[in-house]
Amino acid sequence: MSSSLELQFAGGAGSVTGANFLITDSITGTKMLVDCGFFQGSTMCTEKNANTFSYDPASVKALFVTHSHIDHVGRIPKLVRDGFRGRIYSTFPTKDLAHEMLKDSLSVLRMDQKKTKVPLLYEEEDIEMAMSLWEGHEYHEDIHMPGEIVVQFYDSGHILGSAMVTFTRGGKTLVVTGDLGNSPAPILKDTEPLPAPDYLVMESVYGDRNHEERDDRTQLLEAVIEETIAQGGTLVIPSFSLERTQDLLFEINNLVEQKRIPSVPVFMDSPLAIRVTEIYRKYERYYNTGAQSQIKSGDDIFRFPRLTFTPSKEESMGINDVAGPKIIIAGSGMSNGGRVVHHERRYLSDRHNTVLLAGYQVVGSLGRQLQEGMKEVTIFGDKIRVNARIAHIGGYSAHKDMDHLIALVEPSAGQLKRVYVTLGETRSSTFLAQRLHDYLGVDARVPVEDEKVVLEL
Repeated sequence: MSSSLELQFAGGAGSVTGANFLITDSITGTKMLVDCGFFQGSTMCTEKNANTFSYDPASVKALFVTHSHIDHVGRIPKLVRDGFRGRIYSTFPTKDLAHEMLKDSLSVLRMDQKKTKVPLLYEEEDIEMAMSLWEGHEYHEDIHMPGEIVVQFYDSGHILGSAMVTFTRGGKTLVVTGDLGNSPAPILKDTEPLPAPDYLVMESVYGDRNHEERDDRTQLLEAVIEETIAQGGTLVIPSFSLERTQDLLFEINNLVEQKRIPSVPVFMDSPLAIRVTEIYRKYERYYNTGAQSQIKSGDDIFRFPRLTFTPSKEESMGINDVAGPKIIIAGSGMSNGGRVVHHERRYLSDRHNTVLLAGYQVVGSLGRQLQEGMKEVTIFGDKIRVNARIAHIGGYSAHKDMDHLIALVEPSAGQLKRVYVTLGETRSSTFLAQRLHDYLGVDARVPVEDEKVVLEL
């Protein structure tokens, strides 16, 4: 009897967020998931996240998690609440980070509930149930599933502990990339080469463009800091609490120690980022050789003079009493919530200040509005004039750009039967699929949500 896997794009097709891929084995009927994340970016996503899953969660035997960003893990407690009792597998850092991300997400959901009165998707006990089902594994460690399927994690270089997931049987392999890192990164190791896939499900966030500033990102960061300080202004950096904040702290630490920027107060204004940074300290073995060598030399890469962590609300409000120039790093990275929105309401109207966007801004977010040059935005019901400089450094993106996505696929082009381009806006996914076809001769397709395909594996 020939074997096959049915792959259903239950989320992550036609959008950057909501990663959720269902794999069903034809021989054993075993159902496995890769990721179960939130849809993000618009008010419609609230309803979409609350929708019933397109499959029965109780029928799923295993969930493999690529990494701990909320658009890849956010609905896991809902999956548990709706009946899932299988095992959850990820790397060790992903398990630790996901726990923090899910607890933070619940607090955000509770705040939203006060305004919308929409029932909570899950409660704290659902998070803890999920963690009780969760196992940590090392990269390249075999995980055996029914039907002689062997699953492994490969380092994707995206965030701490992030992984591509491989499913192998009978000498054939399916790879689901999750998100792919913008290597080389300040702290993390480079993305590993693809492990000879026959089928590939890949991300395409930047599938239609390149990060022109990638090699110059440190110099650009230095220039933005110096220019803002010279004007006596405040530099506000909306930053993802996971990975982006740690990269920025690492870079600013080096700029301070090398005396390349003036010494000014720097505030890390994110309770979640503070907790995440402590988890980063646990897993130095996942860092690249440069970061590890720096630590061995005695440098605390996440600490430098005049850096202040502000975990409490009172400490956060106290930042307003510190006269400029100063730097504020605060969540969230797309300005769609969190403390950074309060800082933007305060500082956007002053031309001496700068807001630095250091990553992807999803459609519908305040960050996207600023990136697209809107001269007036609404924050907490107030119309705020945008007089501050809006700067953008794409080189700090944690995602590979178009050329590097193609370069990752190229060595496997002769073996690949098909590539499914996902986790991107339709424009970028379609553009990348066409490029893969034209440049590499690969059969690349852009699936639609809930589409099902059969893989000979």
